[in-house]
Amino acid sequence: MDQVLSDIARERKQREKSYRARALKMFPWICARCTREFSEKNVRELTVHHKDHDHDNNPPDGSNWELLCIYCHDNEHSKYSDADYYGVTELDGQEKPPAETFKAFGDLADLLKNKKK
Repeated sequence: MDQVLSDIARERKQREKSYRARALKMFPWICARCTREFSEKNVRELTVHHKDHDHDNNPPDGSNWELLCIYCHDNEHSKYSDADYYGVTELDGQEKPPAETFKAFGDLADLLKNKKK
């Protein structure tokens, strides 16, 4: 039994290294929620979050991933564990996490219009 558990843990670590490395090459090192920027010094605090919460769903285009800082990632997962604990089936009126997480330039057009006036 111990051998089986250690094999599972080893395989999981290998899988995580694989998609993490690919995600860090694909995406800018910015948290998709809080927009904190990362460098070589602190990139260890940037995690790969699976949007559908399925760690085996790792498409080559990275469409199921987003980079989140450790704090936002913990917050994301705590929402679901809290919902499970309280028996909630929807979060903020949605069954699944939203597809878009943050629009960095969402209000830019309005800001520019107001600045020209």
